[in-house]
Amino acid sequence: MAKTSKRGSGEETKKTSGQTGDKPLEDISGETLSPSDDASTSAETAAAAEEKSAVNNEPVTVKENELAAERDKYLRLAAEYDNYRKRSIRERELIYGDARADAITKLLPVYDNLERALKTECSDDAFYKGIEMTMTQLTEIMENMGVTPIPSVGEPFDPNRHNAAAAITDPDLGEKTVAEEYQKGFMLGERVLRFSTVVVAN
Repeated sequence: MAKTSKRGSGEETKKTSGQTGDKPLEDISGETLSPSDDASTSAETAAAAEEKSAVNNEPVTVKENELAAERDKYLRLAAEYDNYRKRSIRERELIYGDARADAITKLLPVYDNLERALKTECSDDAFYKGIEMTMTQLTEIMENMGVTPIPSVGEPFDPNRHNAAAAITDPDLGEKTVAEEYQKGFMLGERVLRFSTVVVAN
């Protein structure tokens, strides 16, 4: 009985082995695949992957070009804004300077009248003191605003700051020297608000 059992087991093993070796390959869908079909599928998959990679590279290049264009637009816009800001500051400073110069120029006749009043003899000390205090206050305000008087008497004649109303001969003075001042001139920084009206010697 033991021998019969061994013979039967060997035949069953051989039969099972033969059946497994002869059975064709099947894919998941149940279709039978041969070795040549498997190699063909792999080649097609590799070609498709390569084609997809080439197609995917094109959008990346397009996006990079678009990004570079947008960056260029941003830099141009930033530069234009910076120029606009600087131009606006300069224009604002010019407008402010013109307005301040115009306001001070309109106050100069008041200065002239106060100066003439101080040169006039006055018997009322309180009245004279009041004029003097008003003149001092006006002068301080003008100084705080950057207004300075133009030096004249004893200075060389400067056509950029002096307006010659007359000429005299004076041996005690040098050539083209301001001998007398008719009306005081003023400057706002480097800007002449009013020329000094003067008499020039020699």
